[in-house]
Order: sequence, then structure tokens, then C-alpha cells
Amino acid sequence: MPPAPADLPQRLAPAAAALPPMSRFEAPALRPPQRSNAEIAHDFIELAFWLESGREIPRLSRFEGPITLRMTGQVPEGATEELARLLGRLRREAGLEVLPARADERAGITVEFRSRAEMQATVPQAACFVVPRVSSWEEFRRHRRSERLDWTTLEQREQVAVFLPHDVPRQEMRDCLQEEVAQAMGPLNDLFRLHESVFNDDNFQTVLTGFDMLILRAYNAPELRSGMTRQEVAARLPAILARLNPAGERIAPRPLPPRSPRAWIEATEAALAPGISRSARRQAADRALSIARAEGWRDARLAFSLYLLGRLTRSSEGDLALAAFAEAGLIYARLPGGEVHAAHVDMQMAAFALSMGRHDDVLRLVRRAQPAARASENAALLASLQMVQAEALDRLGRPDEARVVRLDSLGWARYGFGPDERVRARLAEIAALAPEAPRAAAAGG
Repeated sequence: MPPAPADLPQRLAPAAAALPPMSRFEAPALRPPQRSNAEIAHDFIELAFWLESGREIPRLSRFEGPITLRMTGQVPEGATEELARLLGRLRREAGLEVLPARADERAGITVEFRSRAEMQATVPQAACFVVPRVSSWEEFRRHRRSERLDWTTLEQREQVAVFLPHDVPRQEMRDCLQEEVAQAMGPLNDLFRLHESVFNDDNFQTVLTGFDMLILRAYNAPELRSGMTRQEVAARLPAILARLNPAGERIAPRPLPPRSPRAWIEATEAALAPGISRSARRQAADRALSIARAEGWRDARLAFSLYLLGRLTRSSEGDLALAAFAEAGLIYARLPGGEVHAAHVDMQMAAFALSMGRHDDVLRLVRRAQPAARASENAALLASLQMVQAEALDRLGRPDEARVVRLDSLGWARYGFGPDERVRARLAEIAALAPEAPRAAAAGG
């Protein structure tokens, strides 16, 4: 993740010409899962039969038959384009046909846009969410404390509502749309250990991955049906995955990972929580790392614990933060599909290198991280990497190259950060990492 604005020294953005048009990604480069089908079956069961709270879901629920969808509320600019792109991918990659609802019918999936403030006043920690058995915000508010919205009582999905904020950057809207629509048609759980999935609260993956599309295809396979128990689904999964993912039959399974203890999940969630003090978040990150080491993990959970500690100590304990980021980067680099996670670490390391005047190191780290940022369609990360790169080029006496890179960063920043003032603020934050050096004009002027 790019450095948080509150954690960096700030100065006013320089005067700039009008920003360039918003950049957009082309078709994603889909990467199939890099693990055995036995491991994926284990993941499927944990995703499909537990909620994020740890409650068990007794029976599989899904839509049976055609799925219809409607968008309502204050639909933001770009949402129709993002939805069309998502539905095209679901059709091609997951075999799911989702049709627009007719004017005279109630949609199976209703995507309703509300203001972020209104949503967080009702569900404080949720950026976006999905609920069953309702089709509007008013219905949700009316029934939100009743059993009607309890996923564990559901045996078949007929109406599901997805609630998204309309007043956020395009990338954040897209990320919410992808994950919540996928959960409306598939599993409901998020697992921190699944580094190659959007079904993970670490938010490194921003669009549905090859793993996610396989899970959705299996979840809606004809061999399964609503109302099946965990044991019934588990009995059918090996044949389903062998049919859908024959390559996974040729990969030797690794030991199956244990479920994450609630103490580690709660510590991680507290370290991420924006509503508590920084010192409390730092203490939570320490607890998460201690638990991860005590469990003997060497997977994404240990790496994320280290990453969180680095994020929460970078402005006060630089040596500790650098060591945490370096260890996290080594772990992510060893994980199949961990490239985007390593790219986030490289962004942090590049910011440190810029602040210390190690400009050649900045360029090396940025070159290594950019392909993964593009492949994962993370415009905010890509823009931040390019902004750091431009500052390093300026300080190496290469202003023409810096100007080209900085201009390209602004198109991605408009997608990733939203309004022009936020783009310019981000540009200023990056520039302030090396405050004593002169810099080129911001928008290519």
C-alpha cells in the first residue's frame, strides 16, 4: 500500500497545469492458481462455510438459475463501465452469466450506491458490504438487527444487496464492486492467508484473480446445489476441481495450513482500524507479529504482520520499519503469486531510499515493482511508484525523464486517488520525502 498521507511530511503542491486524462487498464493478464487442487479444496471449504466473524455456515447457499442485477442510488461516473468490464470477465473466466434486470422485475443482485458517511454511520468499519434477503438501503436499515440478514440461516439466494460508496476514487469503487459482487455469487469469508485472492482483508489484490475465478466457477458448478452441507460439498470438490483446473492435479500438495487463531485476526484487524490511536494500533501489530512467530508461520500471515509493523513504525522507528519491510519482502518473494505484495513492500523501501538520497536504489526498486502494480491493476500503487521514480530522476539530474514519468503518474493517480486536489496532495507528499532538493514542475509544464 502507498504511504498513508497522515504519516508523511507535507507541503503544498506546486502550481500545476490541468491534469491529464484518467488512465485506464486494458484486459487483465489472468494468472491461473499456482497451487494444488487439494490445497484449493481446503481453501474453498474455509471460504464457503465460515463467516469473517468465525461463525460457521451450515449449508451452501447460492443463486440457482439465471442471475439478474440492477444498479441504483447515486451511481457514480464510471460505475457502468466498471460493471460491464466485471460482468464480461465473470462470463469469460468464471462461466457466470449475469443479466440486467428488466424494469418490471426485482433484481437478484441490487448494487446500491450511498455516501461513504451514511454507510459508515450505520456500519462503521465497512468500506462496502453485501447482505441477503433485501434489495434496498431502506430494507437493510429496517431489518439490520433481525435474523432476516443472517447468512447462516440462508439455504438459497434469491435477493442480495451490495452497498457501495459513490463518493470515493474510481479504483476504490471498482475494488468494492469486484469483491462484493463476487461474494454475492460466491463465498462470503475473507482469509488473510490467501495472498492470491481478493477474499482477503489485507487489500493487496484489487481485482478478481485467477484463483478467485476458479473458486467462483467451482462454487456455481452443476455438481453442487444450494442446501448442501460442508461434508457433501467436500465429497464433490475433488472431481469438480480436477475438471475445472487439471493443472492443479499435477502440482504436489503442501501441508494444509491451519485456520488462523482469532487472537491473531483480532490483533490484525485492530492494527488496521482507523478509529483507534496510533499507539494502540502499534501494540496490536506487535501482538499479531508475536502470534505469527509463535505459530511458526512462514506464509503471507507472517509477512503481513511484519508489513503492518513496518507501516506503523516507519515515521518513528525507521530502522525497525526497514527491517520489518525487508523480512516481509523476502517472504512475499518466495510465495507463488506474491508479486504484488512484494511490490507494495518495494514502494515502502523506495520511499525510505528517496528520503535517504539513495536515488539509484529508488530506480531499482521501482523498476522491480511496476510490472506487478500494472498486472494487479493497482493505479494508486503504480502512480505512487512513478512519483517516487520522478523525484529520484530529478535528483539524478535527469529532468526530462522525470517530467515524462511524472506526467504519466498523474493519469494513474486520477484513477487511484480521485479528485485533482488529492492527486496534487499525493504528489506533494512524495516530493516532501526529499525536501531539500529542487524539483521539476508537476504536470509536465
